[in-house]
Amino acid sequence: MSGLSGAHIAVIGLGASGVAAARLALDKGGDVYVSDLCIEPKAAARRTDLRARGARVELGGHDIERLARSDMVVVSPGIPPHAPVLRALQDCGVGWISEPEFAFRFFSGPLVAVTGTNGKTTTTLLLGHLLEEAGLRVAVGGNVGGGLAPPASELALLQHPPDWYVLEISSFQLSGIETFSPQVGVLTNLSPDHLDWYPCLEAYYADKAKIFDNADDQSIWVLPAGDDSVGSLIGDAPGNRFYFGEFEESGSHAFLTDGILTLRAEDHLKPLLEAEELSLLGRHNIRNALAASLAAHLVGVQDESIMTGLRTATPLPHRLELVADRNGVIWVNDSKATNVAATRSALESLLLPTVLLLGGVDKGEDFRALVPPGANIRAILAYGAAGPRIVREGGKAVLVEGDLESVIQRAATLAEPGDLILLSPACSSFDMFDNYEERGRLFTALACGSV
Repeated sequence: MSGLSGAHIAVIGLGASGVAAARLALDKGGDVYVSDLCIEPKAAARRTDLRARGARVELGGHDIERLARSDMVVVSPGIPPHAPVLRALQDCGVGWISEPEFAFRFFSGPLVAVTGTNGKTTTTLLLGHLLEEAGLRVAVGGNVGGGLAPPASELALLQHPPDWYVLEISSFQLSGIETFSPQVGVLTNLSPDHLDWYPCLEAYYADKAKIFDNADDQSIWVLPAGDDSVGSLIGDAPGNRFYFGEFEESGSHAFLTDGILTLRAEDHLKPLLEAEELSLLGRHNIRNALAASLAAHLVGVQDESIMTGLRTATPLPHRLELVADRNGVIWVNDSKATNVAATRSALESLLLPTVLLLGGVDKGEDFRALVPPGANIRAILAYGAAGPRIVREGGKAVLVEGDLESVIQRAATLAEPGDLILLSPACSSFDMFDNYEERGRLFTALACGSV
């Protein structure tokens, strides 16, 4: 797509992705209308900026008639699929696309797309780092939270095309694709999530499967080994499949051998790095590192450069982030763990006696599966909107009334020297916080004694 001269483009949602899509549409010559239900000061400031650029912006509602007249409707990822505005468009027979689909139409280079339930952000940013270490010009973005990378549409605005785009993409974004087709697709894993948004697990997986919709014989897929659900998801989609996993399996291409991250290249093995040297905490990050390393290898990065990149990679905030060591107690911020699988993975990775903090907004998952067998649990403290249900289903969990500070104070009284206090909530943050980053920052500040 070369431009949008004279085309009427509507953007629903005035978050970071919506603003980026509107700017891209304006840059390409589109006549742009943006709407959002929000009326908060942050939205008002964004409205002012976009109006100055030539967009029409409406806050506090959506003009369905105007949306229906548009040549293209772009939907931000924060708009749930069951939102009344989308239902109204459906009733009018009007389709819509996601923001990454819109951006993709203006990309001018090859794309690696990373999706999955957990580990997307870590894998995306680590892969970008590995490519940069190899001297490539890389544009990293997409569904990356915390301001760590820009939305896809900002990448499409770059004046100089990169050697590679590396994009994290969520199930919500995949639900609105039409032409989106990465040269390399990485699927980190699959597990239940977002059941507060989707009517059933099958619907969630169906959106994930859309990453394969436009595959061809040249497509490259990086997939977790030994996962039957992944095999069912990809089905008979064309392309070349490469597998990673913690253990060497028949046909796998990246795995651990005697504690060493290893690539299989043709008929020989290439050791990369001892797992203990990896700066990213947790066994699941070994799998993320294997996925990123394999993807880098498949796009032509030399093994020596991958080794260097793995050694220089740094932990991401809010993802098993060690934030304090006070009086013999270690504090770990894993606020990004917003589902049961992520928290379970964290517990599988940590050996010290753990005081676990769980709570937030319930996503409809089964908390009975949260604590893996053999986990070294000192105590489980449940809080927030999901707290009562966690206590009912979570076995040892104790309900703590009040805010996160109250929970942390209780945790500090329970933890003994040599223990670990872990914020890995298994829930979204929206009962008390705007996002998981805000939750993680408060935990970190309290852990460090600065609040």
